[in-house]
Amino acid sequence: MWDDDAVARALDRVMSRRLHELSSTTGLPVVFGGTTRTVGDGQQLTINQLIGTAGDSPRLLNVLTGRGLGGAAMARRIPCRVSDYASTAGITHDYDHVVVEHERLASILAYPVVVHGSVRGVVYGAMREHRPIGDAAVRNAGVVVAAIARDATALLDRHDPPVVTPPVVADAEGRAGALRELAALIATTDDLQLRDRLSRIHDGLAGSRAAGRPGGGTPVLAPREIEALQHVAVGATNAEIAAQLGITVGTVKAYLHSAMHKLDTRNRARAVIAARAAGLI
Repeated sequence: MWDDDAVARALDRVMSRRLHELSSTTGLPVVFGGTTRTVGDGQQLTINQLIGTAGDSPRLLNVLTGRGLGGAAMARRIPCRVSDYASTAGITHDYDHVVVEHERLASILAYPVVVHGSVRGVVYGAMREHRPIGDAAVRNAGVVVAAIARDATALLDRHDPPVVTPPVVADAEGRAGALRELAALIATTDDLQLRDRLSRIHDGLAGSRAAGRPGGGTPVLAPREIEALQHVAVGATNAEIAAQLGITVGTVKAYLHSAMHKLDTRNRARAVIAARAAGLI
């Protein structure tokens, strides 16, 4: 596993090149972001990349897990958006002095950057008008965020490949942890054929326990099932998911059907809710 400093350096280098792309593809004039470091039992995001801000006040702002919109995205591991930041009740308002008073931002999207299975950064897109940020903008942001994570991973692999030690699986809890580690490893590879082969291995190790639950605990979803549900969560259609993942619409349907079965749900929306409750997306 990469240490915080190595990942932060890689992400800073990649993010500086990709933020303009984030603005152009989403239509959001203000974009900024930064990387995370472990602090105690949580994470702290430090914002250090700014485009389109009114001033320099967001720079070096520290955002803690669960605090503000970015902290919510870090904790939930999914994109979070608001159309009126100042009056939104579902987040804390620790950073209003910067977001509202200095920058006068209204509609904001915070998108977590996941590298090697962990949230390692957050990028934001925002505007000062009170207009909702649409699903298309969120999906386009997801494409850019995926590129940031992919480029950073490639940079890390090129400079100092990590040594992966197979975990010792002693019981059901250890087995579930090993499966989650394998899922995180699969999510970092850009080789589609290798990813699908490893996904089949993952499914074989997970077995066909009722609802995919090891010992009745957390459901075990294959990496592709998780990816499909993440796209469903931001409103993507099956065709859009297929295009993003480089697979057919029929395969997308198969992944979603399998995920719904494992989560014991009857439709896509309830599957997303169940996956979020289990901490899978």
